[in-house]
Amino acid sequence: MSAGDDWTHRPEGGGRFAIWLIRGIAQYGGRAVSRLLLFPITLYFLIVRGPERRASRDYLGRVFGRPATTWQVCRHIHCFASTILDRVFMLSGRFRSLDVRVHGVDALHEVMEQGRGALLFGSHHGSFEILRVFSQERPDARVRVVMDPGQNRAITELLDALCPEIAATVIDARMDGASIALAIQREADLGALISLLVDRGRPGDAMNRMPFLGAPAPFPSAPWLIASALGIPVFLCFGLYRGGRRYDVHFELFDSCVDVPRRQRAERLAVVQRRYAERLEHYVRMAPYNWFNFYDFWRTDAEPVDVQAATHASH
Repeated sequence: MSAGDDWTHRPEGGGRFAIWLIRGIAQYGGRAVSRLLLFPITLYFLIVRGPERRASRDYLGRVFGRPATTWQVCRHIHCFASTILDRVFMLSGRFRSLDVRVHGVDALHEVMEQGRGALLFGSHHGSFEILRVFSQERPDARVRVVMDPGQNRAITELLDALCPEIAATVIDARMDGASIALAIQREADLGALISLLVDRGRPGDAMNRMPFLGAPAPFPSAPWLIASALGIPVFLCFGLYRGGRRYDVHFELFDSCVDVPRRQRAERLAVVQRRYAERLEHYVRMAPYNWFNFYDFWRTDAEPVDVQAATHASH
């Protein structure tokens, strides 16, 4: 895979100055004024960021089953820019400017009432930050987020400035796999809700290719092996941007206990990941412009990874 196709090597759009400029206008001008910035930002990405533009066009062609128009690509980028802007309001505690509707949360509440930990599996589909609305509604919830603070550093610095306490909730994804698993285990034992994004893998990660929007796509295996080792409930969560001020937050109980036995690891892992890919596709088709993987997600030239060997090596 070339560096251009690897999402970890893509530079941030606009840089620190543009991101902090948006913060200033959003905080002092309000949401209505700051949303006017989305039009030049969309135009910038459309003209300057060729790889992202091509990835958007390819994805939209897959999800709609026909070649995407330039207007559809613009709408896709504008949706992404809208959710980035709304992070400023979410992390500033200004949720009242947004119309957030939560669906399917009862099962998660039941797990919390039992004092059990749970895994919240998100993706780069919709706004993962909107899930913080849930923690606002349940201040008793212990929420931890597995993320790489070094990826998209300018945005990370902005979010830390807006909400400094976030840093204390982060499990650093730059640690080795064993250390991440141990950190997640400790938090699960304390009844925490541990959230992580599970649709992307890094180069060298153990992956399985699953049917997704008509073609095999690589999905990382590690999150499901961690879930199996912990034996705690796994919820899928999606914060779908619906335009204007509205978000729909969906929680779905994926499995009360993911079971991937060692002797049948390859077969069971494939079953679990295939089911995940099917549910992800369901939500992608529900809100197609919320797909924020602006790179070749299917990357057919990616080197295969021996999942069986890699997962054995991790234990």
